[in-house]
Amino acid sequence: MTELMQRALSALRELPEEQQDWIAAVILEELESERRWDELLAASPELLERWATEAEASLARGEGRPL
Repeated sequence: MTELMQRALSALRELPEEQQDWIAAVILEELESERRWDELLAASPELLERWATEAEASLARGEGRPL
């Protein structure tokens, strides 16, 4: 476990149980969301390529800005 994660868990232990549970739920939801995106993009690399092409075209039209 990383030092940052250890610090975060240490700080969480200081919170009331209700807040600990809320933060844990948020983390678990985020991890599940990331897992679903990974599955989607792995199953459909064409989709990722299409999104990249659309983003580049949008930038070329001046509709956005690079990150």
